[in-house]
Amino acid sequence: MFRYQILVEYVGTNFRGWQIQKKGKTVQGILQDKISKLLKEKIIIYGAGRLDVGVHAKEQSAHFDCKNKIIKFDRFLKSINHFLNKDRVAILKIKKRNNNFHARFSAKMRVYNYVLINRISGPVLDENRGWHIIKDLDLELMKSAAKKLIGTKDFSTFRKSSCRAKSPIKTMKLVKIKSIKDKIEIEFRSQSFLQQQVRSMVGCLKYVGEKKWTIKKFVNIINSKKRALCAPPAPPQGLYLTRVIY
Repeated sequence: MFRYQILVEYVGTNFRGWQIQKKGKTVQGILQDKISKLLKEKIIIYGAGRLDVGVHAKEQSAHFDCKNKIIKFDRFLKSINHFLNKDRVAILKIKKRNNNFHARFSAKMRVYNYVLINRISGPVLDENRGWHIIKDLDLELMKSAAKKLIGTKDFSTFRKSSCRAKSPIKTMKLVKIKSIKDKIEIEFRSQSFLQQQVRSMVGCLKYVGEKKWTIKKFVNIINSKKRALCAPPAPPQGLYLTRVIY
């Protein structure tokens, strides 16, 4: 068997998330179907992360095994993208990997970005590509709050009740906020995340930016480890899996 890693870009708006469901269209499902038909054998795709409904990917990483060696990568990419692009999915790269590589378990770092569109007018070109917020956000307060998320902590406050992770303790390597015109982009880096953790953190940072919460209250809510005290999670359309580092 030969193992291949693929980097996948997709718009999550019309999918029921990454992982195959009993009903509805998923990215994993489409990839398995199209690659199986192209290679003429049953293919199972393993992704680096299970992205929720509506979440986008700039570089989702995945792998699959197949019996026959893929010789010409350019031809494979042209052929498979012919079938994927109409669903707003594209395989950007394919590379040969040894059998010890696993898209999920070999990952050393995952990078997520969340986009906020902070202006009065609703987005047209960026519809479903960010969270539209009309009220002015205090960027400096948000940056100060973001620093409180860095480090090894119990992130139970930001953990969805259905999360199946063994432990709520995660190490946040980086939380960085930058602004270009009316767009605010928040970058998160960690080896792994709890279910809905990023969107929950963004929802809380928004409360700080709107001055609904002080920095002190934000810290107290983190330390409380109580999901009930968390702000409403940010909507999925502003979230992007940007990169998986091995």
